Amino acid sequence: MLKNVILDMGNVLLDYNPEIALGKFCSPGEERDVIRKELFHGPEWKMGDRGDIKDADRYDLIKVRVPAQFHKALKACSEQWDICMKPLEGAREFCTFVKDQGYGIYVLSNASDAFYRYFPPFLPLDFFDGVFVSADHHMLKPDPEIYETFLAQYGLRGEECLFVDDLEQNLAGARTVGMQTFCFTGDYEAVKDTMKRLSYK
Repeated sequence: MLKNVILDMGNVLLDYNPEIALGKFCSPGEERDVIRKELFHGPEWKMGDRGDIKDADRYDLIKVRVPAQFHKALKACSEQWDICMKPLEGAREFCTFVKDQGYGIYVLSNASDAFYRYFPPFLPLDFFDGVFVSADHHMLKPDPEIYETFLAQYGLRGEECLFVDDLEQNLAGARTVGMQTFCFTGDYEAVKDTMKRLSYK
């Protein structure tokens, strides 16, 4: 029986879209392409999410791979990439629904230390029964270890949890510890339907 709903953050609650920062701070063409590749797809992104580096460290590590004429745009994107992290339409209302229905509500996210800057304006951390940020624990989805650690920390049973994420690879990791899963594509009503179905199993 379903007792808890565990939510990914990026593209489930907040709009993670690097193209917003790239479009604001970079010229079209090579500058944008280079910064997209090195900042958002370079190794430092996962290093930040795993807590190996701070969000503020990225610029100095990446700039050695980027032409000097792009450094101003790189620095702006490095420092302000989270301008995109705005609530998805209906996200707050969905979280309130989950809580009002009596389910435990948790966040489980791959995120750097910057999470604590951009997430609380969405909802206070203490709104949730637990907030588990990968950088704090030096592990990443979809490694089964992060799900095991999450469940142990909050004393939850996998089969009583619904994990909602937008990436199938992360859902696959959650299923290894017995969680029910839902692949989110923007439809909170569909999540509610799944919650209802699982609650009466």
